[in-house]
Amino acid sequence: MANIELQRTAPLPLDEAWRRITAWHRHGDVVPLTVVRVDPDGPTRQGTGVVARSGVGPFAFDDPMEVTLWQPPVDGGPGRCRLEKRGRVVLGWAELEVRPGPGGRTRVVWREEIRLRFLPPLFDGVVRRSSRYVFGRALNQLLRRP
Repeated sequence: MANIELQRTAPLPLDEAWRRITAWHRHGDVVPLTVVRVDPDGPTRQGTGVVARSGVGPFAFDDPMEVTLWQPPVDGGPGRCRLEKRGRVVLGWAELEVRPGPGGRTRVVWREEIRLRFLPPLFDGVVRRSSRYVFGRALNQLLRRP
């Protein structure tokens, strides 16, 4: 299993940073070869399903997730979301958090535990490094784009 933690400080209000990182379809716009769908369509809440389909043609796979914790920021307080990965290929979880940062900015934390079912632990380092790169780039773009 590979664990990652990414932290960013963004010149955004808490609510806007939260909106940008939890608008699930936007993740498909910033992660290469990925399309994201949400079920049911509408506002996210506990129990919402999010499926990221990654790859090309016969080499594509689904990464189905369920929102198990949904706590948007309220009155300037922190917000936190947890997704449990429920797929046949990708297992683990992801947590997204926003909290007040220095100078009126927002601190964003993305934590993830990733296990690839058919990949031996020998490859955890490669999974960790590639995940940090892909998700770090995605987080940067999500926070930059309105």
